[in-house]
Amino acid sequence: MKKIAKSLLLIAFVGIFNACNDDEPPLPDNLAAFESNAKGFEGDETEIKVVLSRAVDAATPITISVNPTQLTYDKEFTTTPAVTNNAITLSVPAGQSSASFKVNKKTGVFLDGDESIAFKITSVGTPALIGTAPELKLSFTAIISDGTSIQLNGIAGSEAGSSAANSVFLDLSSNTQTPVLRDSWDLGFLGSTDFRVVINRSNGASALMINKSDINAVSEKDLVLDSLAVGQGLGKLSLVDDATGDLTKTVIKEISATDADNKVYVLNRKGGSATVLPATDLYKIRVLRKGTGYTLQYAKLNETTFKSLDISKDAAYNFEYVSLEKGATVDVEPAKDRWDLEWGYSMYYTNFGTGLIPYGFSDLVFTNKLANVQAAEVLTTTATYDAFAEANLTGITFSSAADAIGSKWRVTSGGTVGVKTDRYYLIKDPAGNIYKLRFVSFHPNDGGERGKPKLEYKLVKKGA
Repeated sequence: MKKIAKSLLLIAFVGIFNACNDDEPPLPDNLAAFESNAKGFEGDETEIKVVLSRAVDAATPITISVNPTQLTYDKEFTTTPAVTNNAITLSVPAGQSSASFKVNKKTGVFLDGDESIAFKITSVGTPALIGTAPELKLSFTAIISDGTSIQLNGIAGSEAGSSAANSVFLDLSSNTQTPVLRDSWDLGFLGSTDFRVVINRSNGASALMINKSDINAVSEKDLVLDSLAVGQGLGKLSLVDDATGDLTKTVIKEISATDADNKVYVLNRKGGSATVLPATDLYKIRVLRKGTGYTLQYAKLNETTFKSLDISKDAAYNFEYVSLEKGATVDVEPAKDRWDLEWGYSMYYTNFGTGLIPYGFSDLVFTNKLANVQAAEVLTTTATYDAFAEANLTGITFSSAADAIGSKWRVTSGGTVGVKTDRYYLIKDPAGNIYKLRFVSFHPNDGGERGKPKLEYKLVKKGA
């Protein structure tokens, strides 16, 4: 009887377990869509991405029809991969959630700006489906977008969304996002007439000045390594660059025309969580002026000889970026008039009761302060997002602070986690276009995905 009772109990347990499994809600459809419905470009090449709602378990084919207007394939433009039978075939690799192709303008071709290509997702391999944004118009000139919905791609691999590996730059007028690995650069050299150098706040970097001008004479004996720790209650704001984008408050002082005044700095290129890299991975740097540009001296902390790298200014960009590990300049930001917002992880600040200290935040949003992008927060009690129009701009005060949006758009702890639905933002871009923008989701609690925030925006007033 005991064996029968045990068997009946086991059967009942299995039945309950299976019933619970049957009651679990199925995953939503995995939908394929373009990042936006329209895009413009003026250069020689642009990348177009198709994104899925989530990663696929197996390689998934996607077919896209290609319909050019006033253009002929292989005469004015080509694509990678190539067009075959008026279509491009892509494959989303297993474990990934996107695939992309490139459009290239042929060398020596002159266009009048009316040319475009219509792309349409025509098929997707099962079990994925075609989403609600299956079409994209690519214009061979700059466009001024009327607005769109877009999901930012902060995830580079399998990392947690709260520590997304990408920073994402977004240009509203062209509906273009540019994801960049946070760990891909270390120093930014200002491109304008001033001589300023920034460290990588998106990588949790910190730096400390050593009162020496001979870089070869500096070693770990010149500092306490733990003094470079920032975040999680440790560190001082003097170890990191100003969070509002004030370039007079960078860790590295303005580069002097007098070489002897330019001191050596020790850089912890990756931190933010009260961690400091081993001495073997720390760098010492010194920056000098060279004509209208810079010379960077750099070495590992205990090395007794240094390397040099000359950096030229380019007025079309806010900064020229350098990777110390590569010993070379690298591409990071788009041209300064080609981005408005930057989303991602960054060193910021907080107060634990004893004053402001550096603190690493996820999901921060910064405006392109150096290109005069400005922002204003609007509460829905003033006007709803849908109702806000050009007439409502009267009385609006725009802020030029880089952190005008910052972390104010979402809640990550101490309340209902998710997007704050009681507010939205106005963004004035370098051309004077004004957009209204609201965040839709960024966390499972609000129907989103951490590391891939969704937002939407609409043109309110076109620039002069």
